[in-house]
Amino acid sequence: MTPLGRPDTEDEALALSAEALARVRAIEIRARRRAASMTTGNYRSIFRGSGIEFAEAREYVPGDDARRIDWNVTARMGRPWVKEYVEERELTVVCAVDVSASALAARPARGRFEAAAEAVALLGFSATFNHDRAGLLLFDDGVRSFTPPRRGVRQVARLVGDVLRAQQSAHGHTTDIGAAADYLGRVLRRRSTVFLISDFIASGYEESLRGLARRHEVIAITLVDPLDVALPDVGIVEVVDAERGGHLLLDSSSTRVREAYAEAAAVRASRRKRSLATAGVDEIEVHLDCDVTAPLVSYFRHRARAV
Repeated sequence: MTPLGRPDTEDEALALSAEALARVRAIEIRARRRAASMTTGNYRSIFRGSGIEFAEAREYVPGDDARRIDWNVTARMGRPWVKEYVEERELTVVCAVDVSASALAARPARGRFEAAAEAVALLGFSATFNHDRAGLLLFDDGVRSFTPPRRGVRQVARLVGDVLRAQQSAHGHTTDIGAAADYLGRVLRRRSTVFLISDFIASGYEESLRGLARRHEVIAITLVDPLDVALPDVGIVEVVDAERGGHLLLDSSSTRVREAYAEAAAVRASRRKRSLATAGVDEIEVHLDCDVTAPLVSYFRHRARAV
């Protein structure tokens, strides 16, 4: 079994420092444990495969659904025949990760990139343990890279490493969720489960996301840093727009300033929730100051009970 984080090439080895490799291996340990706790029943019962496929035709018996009558065979045989179908259970999981500059805006304890990598590891191992395929899309103001879905632990290692490496070139890039959704709508031929991992500090993506959700199962994983919600009282601070480069000085010791900051954050969160709901997309909030994988496991178990 290939250890998570072991690069496939010498170039990839150089791209990850010893510290980064240690972080990736720590992610492996946590994600494997969590993935193992997600039983096969919980995982497979909540996501549908790519559809149903025709198995055979058989003679009609009383009680069969008349809508399944195969009229071509019926005409040839002179008596009613119906179509039998089987459900395709192989799943394709694709993680679409926002690697724009805003992903850098987080407290240093656990950044958005590491949180995204841990989510990708959990979802990748869950797919691998159930013999399903996992792939990865990295995007910012356009599609950065796409790794087609494949099976195996080695594939998960590559995906996690790719997320962490993307942090090195995130500076200055804006976010275009619509472009990512449109791209996946073109390249995913089979019905897939898409996990869209972002801070969702963006706009104008609703129609593209709705189009993707019509053909695929789409679940949003929103990475929420404490600074997204509240401004701590630390005196005069400089707020920088990571994507557009604007600077603003704020007096965080002012109650009025902190209240205005929190109100703007609440409005932004409400707008995001409304946009995702309109697109028909479930949302999982992951707070970076808490256990990253716990909300994902909780969501899976909740859906398994609801099925």
